[in-house]
Amino acid sequence: MTTLEKYSQYMMPMAAKGVVPRVMERAQGAYMWDEDGKRYLDCFSGIAVVNAGHNHPRVLAAAHRQMEKLVHCCSYVYPTAPVADLAEKLAQITPGGLTRSFLANSGAEAIEGAMRLAKQATGRRELIALGLSFHGRTVATLSVTGNYARKRNTGPYLSGVAFGPCPYCYRCPCQLSYPTCGIACAEAMEIVVRQQTAGDVAAFIAEPVLGEGGIIVPPDEYFRIAVDIARKHGALFICDEVQSGFGRTGRLFAIQHFGVEPEIMAMAKGIADGWPLGAFIATEEVAGAMEPGDHLSTFGGNPVCSAAALENIAVLHEEGLIDNSAERGGQVLASLQAVQEKHASIGEVRGKGLMIGVELVKDRTTKEPDPDLAKAVRLRLLDRGIAVGVGGPYANVVRIQPPLCITSDECQQVVDELTAALSS
Repeated sequence: MTTLEKYSQYMMPMAAKGVVPRVMERAQGAYMWDEDGKRYLDCFSGIAVVNAGHNHPRVLAAAHRQMEKLVHCCSYVYPTAPVADLAEKLAQITPGGLTRSFLANSGAEAIEGAMRLAKQATGRRELIALGLSFHGRTVATLSVTGNYARKRNTGPYLSGVAFGPCPYCYRCPCQLSYPTCGIACAEAMEIVVRQQTAGDVAAFIAEPVLGEGGIIVPPDEYFRIAVDIARKHGALFICDEVQSGFGRTGRLFAIQHFGVEPEIMAMAKGIADGWPLGAFIATEEVAGAMEPGDHLSTFGGNPVCSAAALENIAVLHEEGLIDNSAERGGQVLASLQAVQEKHASIGEVRGKGLMIGVELVKDRTTKEPDPDLAKAVRLRLLDRGIAVGVGGPYANVVRIQPPLCITSDECQQVVDELTAALSS
């Protein structure tokens, strides 16, 4: 029985039917190889995870050194050096006054912890999130997710959650145009608080760049306005950097593009270059609301994953991968925007750094989404040795999120193959 046959017979249907029909066997740098030896330029990075590249030798070596000493003891019962060192490093590299970390296993767990901390620190019980947002697949994180495709069939959800309009300029929920709109989506935070809540808001939670929503980049002014309004009403700002963090957007953290400092930040995916780890970090004042026993994770803060994360952070800085993300991302955006002029099926090209979305439509005037074309492009690129993602609320956005070590020539190859796929 082949691997795909075993997936079909033994994996849950949602895991078996959604896979790409290629069995990956090994990977290195920006490439993966399937079981038949075919090579693929990986432009999805395991959903924006292996930012430093697959199997980076320094990260592997750091993990191996730690594995030879200690794999698990529960770092919340018996302290370990890698956990302490990583918490210190996160306090040094995150924006603003974020100093106290809790290490978890995943992005969803980090978001749940951040939500709980915000409620405990403020004594409030409500949350505000964004339409088209995505924060995880647990009941709590789906409760603050504003993405219909991710939420359906699993309610009811937690009460006390309100949603503001998504800052999606291409499909503006306010039916306006940037920049003459007055950033109405951000100003709407006032209406959301006054008309959808009981005035008991603990936090406003948002992704600086919405990943699963289709690589949606808010206007530059958005977060300054929206966060100011939320804070005026006593709410904290939880910044979800699970997908956008660790150099993905050309800055270490995406919120640094927008000039706002959160009280709480959640991280995962790119934090450890493929090793399973999540974290949330808060200011001293906010973190002080938690007492021993209020929160715990048996596997959270695993010393092997923490050692990998420390080395990964060093690699991102020392090998210039954050700067490369900004430069290569600018290259791909400019090239694809030129392609857009020749292909009416491209509605919009958007992104920051190497977090890029190409929204495909059947008609530019009506903006009718074209999910079938996006799926066909993805499969055509796969046949040509390039792996990309597809997302967005209409499944019509081709997602280009390669490892940050990708070269200029490899970026041009992606552009050329995508152009050929659209032409065909």
